[in-house]
Amino acid sequence: MARNVPKASSEAARKTMQGNSGKDTSIELKVRKRLWADGYRFRKNNRQLLGTPDISFPKLKIVVFLDSCYWHGCPIHFKKPKTNSKFWSQKIKRNRERDEEYSRHYIEEGWTLLRFWEHEVRDEFERVIQTIEYYVKSSEQSRFEKFN
Repeated sequence: MARNVPKASSEAARKTMQGNSGKDTSIELKVRKRLWADGYRFRKNNRQLLGTPDISFPKLKIVVFLDSCYWHGCPIHFKKPKTNSKFWSQKIKRNRERDEEYSRHYIEEGWTLLRFWEHEVRDEFERVIQTIEYYVKSSEQSRFEKFN
């Protein structure tokens, strides 16, 4: 199904967008490094899961998405560029819709879904780590109790 999506304003803008990495961002690296140092083992960018979560614990049915304030349209920090505004409106709207689709999927399938904004990782890093570790520990405990 072809959508009528306006093109980015210039070749330079297109190249800039292509250069933006969808994985191994600074916030992902920071969170993964800390979880690893704390002894947690996980999958990164697991392509077998819908939406390729940034961090996943498949056996525990936990997924973690670390959303960029810009690309995911943070209600606090996103400012639409003044040029090519129609393109950016549609782009961010579709990204938000996709995030909602993925969230709904994981919730309906009984997974624990953790989503954090980029500004939360930067400004409240310890809370983000503690939240992830809390859910992992709780799930491990529940899993252990089922088998004993």
